[in-house]
Amino acid sequence: MSELRVKIGEIAKRRGFYWKSYEIYGGLGGFYDYGPLGSVLKDNIIQLWKEHFVLKDGLLLIDSPNIGPELMYKASGHAEKFTDYMVKCKKCGHAFRADELLKSCMENPEKLDEKGLWKAIKENNVRCPDCGGELGYPERFHLMFTTQVGLNKKAFLRPETAQGIFINFPILYRLNREKLPMGVAQIGKGFRNEISPRQGLLRLREFNMAEIEFFIDPQADFPLGEEENVILPLLTREGKELKIKAGEAVELGILSSPIAYFMARSLKFLRALGIDENKLRFRQHFKEELAHYSRDTWDCEVLLSQGWVEVIGIADRGDYDLKRHMHYSGRDLTALRRFKEPKRIKIKKLRAKMDVLGPLFKGEAKKIAEIIDNMDYREGDIEIELNGKRVKVPENAYEIVFEEESIGGERFIPHVIEPSFGIDRLIYAVLEHSYYERAERGYKVLKLKPRIAPIKAGVFPLMSKEPLAKVARNIVTLLRNRGVNCYYDDSGSIGRRYARADEIGVPFCITVDHTTLEDSTVTIRERDSMEQTRVKIEELGDKLINLIEGNLKFEEV
Repeated sequence: MSELRVKIGEIAKRRGFYWKSYEIYGGLGGFYDYGPLGSVLKDNIIQLWKEHFVLKDGLLLIDSPNIGPELMYKASGHAEKFTDYMVKCKKCGHAFRADELLKSCMENPEKLDEKGLWKAIKENNVRCPDCGGELGYPERFHLMFTTQVGLNKKAFLRPETAQGIFINFPILYRLNREKLPMGVAQIGKGFRNEISPRQGLLRLREFNMAEIEFFIDPQADFPLGEEENVILPLLTREGKELKIKAGEAVELGILSSPIAYFMARSLKFLRALGIDENKLRFRQHFKEELAHYSRDTWDCEVLLSQGWVEVIGIADRGDYDLKRHMHYSGRDLTALRRFKEPKRIKIKKLRAKMDVLGPLFKGEAKKIAEIIDNMDYREGDIEIELNGKRVKVPENAYEIVFEEESIGGERFIPHVIEPSFGIDRLIYAVLEHSYYERAERGYKVLKLKPRIAPIKAGVFPLMSKEPLAKVARNIVTLLRNRGVNCYYDDSGSIGRRYARADEIGVPFCITVDHTTLEDSTVTIRERDSMEQTRVKIEELGDKLINLIEGNLKFEEV
């Protein structure tokens, strides 16, 4: 484990960001609790995500159940194909994800099948990380948690939030006035029975997701707009590293327009979180690595102390999901492609032959003729229902004719682009990328962006005596009433209080001193520059809010 990861973990637990769940019972791998600071940091990141995508892109937001019926996951392919390769140690019996053990030996072992993994394990002499024992042959391990609804109905905990969106497509399409493109977002829990989750927040069995399913007409243009000139750092499956404008990548056929658009939007979001753009790339999946539903996938990876880690996946799911759910449910999940002008088309129709039907069906012939005339074209003998009975009509009792019709549109299955965000991984990436130590004393600092920092301000009386303490407590009340999350601290020297605030990422500290009693001004200290300025108490709320929202720079205060 890297030194930086150890430091982040120590701060996270000691200061209340996150820690392992169920510790008093020995813990449970792959589960973490968020503490007081971590819970707020998570909420702030999700809120920024909502503003950045749901609000700005005009997405629909839904909330569907965590548990889904078995048939739905048979339709989606997860019940059969949602697996990883596992290897077990022959000595201690511990299980590991095969490709994870090979990451230190080779690039992108995810593309290997069981034979390739076994060959790589042998060639690189990979042994059990826990005891050094010999590893067994890779085998598939299903990642979904099963459960039971009622007495005997099998169900699964969802491994992604996507299926809850797909099965609601007809309702959402109607609510969107039957217009495409249509984006639908969902934020919630996902559950995967990971083989060996030993990477903190980076690999959990219960995790937080924010996903978008963006439904498009594959025949329609998809303009990039202002995202056209965003520079994207790409790593193609052929191994080419590029820094290229989104628009140019589309022109060269490297990216489709929808994927390029969401890459650009994602990059801007990560920039707002404080992720270092020099440690960010979009890596294209190898064909062997693609999920069963994907036509093309690019992972947004962030360079952390343990290497490149996926934090966002952007997948072209094509029409896979809607087509499968149509087949399994029997429901119509199509959209209407409206023509600019009606089209005249020739269609095959069935026309009854009364001279044949009459002798065959006597008094029922007229009713049967009406049913045939309103049927869709088909070949061979026809079976119809008449008076509660199935009646077989021979092929010679009708003829096929061609008629012209004017149509205003046609039905089609929309394609889907899916940007999927791992909130827990983003939290860890933000903490690592924001961590530094002051050169002069080695104090630990989290350089969290004010928008996502759990606590926006600390309020400190110079001394814990009255009337300074009373003024400071009044300021805390004033700021909280304005929606600014702040806290009061009068313990220890001002320097120590600043250091404690810096360690949890508080961007601004307010000091109440003797001058405050004379002119109703306080000192604001900015965390990273450590610069200070005085502000009137009556202006404090407005200035802090503008600083937090990025509408005001500290040097302008």
